[in-house]
Amino acid sequence: MTAHRPTPLPVGFVTHPSFLDHASPGHPERPDRLAAILAHLDATGLSARMRPLAARDATDAELLAVHSPALLATVAHAPDEGGWIDADTYVNAHSPEIARRAAGATLAALEAVLAGDVGSAFAAVRPPGHHATDNAAMGFCLYNHVAIAAAAALRAGVPRVAILDWDVHHGNGTQAIFDADPRVFYASTHAYPFYPGTGHFRERGTGAAVGTKLNVPLPAGSGDEAFEEAYRRFILPALTAFEPDLMLISSGWDAHARDPLAPLNVTTAGYTRVARAALTAARSLCDGRVVVALEGGYDTHALAWCAGALCALMLGEEPAPDPEPARPPPGPDVQALFAAIAHAFA
Repeated sequence: MTAHRPTPLPVGFVTHPSFLDHASPGHPERPDRLAAILAHLDATGLSARMRPLAARDATDAELLAVHSPALLATVAHAPDEGGWIDADTYVNAHSPEIARRAAGATLAALEAVLAGDVGSAFAAVRPPGHHATDNAAMGFCLYNHVAIAAAAALRAGVPRVAILDWDVHHGNGTQAIFDADPRVFYASTHAYPFYPGTGHFRERGTGAAVGTKLNVPLPAGSGDEAFEEAYRRFILPALTAFEPDLMLISSGWDAHARDPLAPLNVTTAGYTRVARAALTAARSLCDGRVVVALEGGYDTHALAWCAGALCALMLGEEPAPDPEPARPPPGPDVQALFAAIAHAFA
């Protein structure tokens, strides 16, 4: 007799047209980023195979769970003519509404996963979020969507939440918000030293949370081999030991070799292999309960094909290969760095 196999839960997908209205002429964090992802998912039929989820606005209480009232006031008072919070981070008249909705869309993805309506979900949101600290918007980010979702999951009774961050920039805001919280595992691969200047491997959490924060800082030019070894050697074993009940992924694709802003040389294939390993780990550790939120990435081809590969993997399908694969030169030798990290973690 054939054993019964339960039907896999759908994969959720949430976005909103208003996310295209956050814009500043000439800025790399531009609407074309999201438009390229949406067009690719539509053209390949991937979006049709995912379950659409309705975006909503985050409430003040949900934002204040990780952010200060002063930050909410800063974002809310964006001038109609547009302006700048810092040298990198712009706002326009639409930004307060959009930032609140991007956080809410990520929460909608989380709620669908926790309710069992979908097994996993992708929140295609912008602006990105992982640099936003408790009291400061920075690095193109206004609110920290993944941190807001993690805090909501904890309030909902999820005992342990893991956050993986493969953006090329260290998620300083996410780490700082949960630096002393042992219920949250945060792991990041990123270029170092590079904006925002945080993310040394000695940053491991504070107090009772020491050991729940794991940074693998990579030198300029590091490509697939170093990126994948960081996950295989450090992050996935630590993730397994943490035994999360839910995984959140800050999915920036700006470590890609095509990206114009960042110094790492990861290819679409390299990103896909790491995503496959992370999703495989999630299936064994937390029943595949994963929420992915879009972070950085400023080359539209790389964004489209990396997002397509990730969504295919979430659907249990084999991703189509990148038709214009990057072929970066060999990266630097990182073995001395990795030995130092291993020694620090011993």
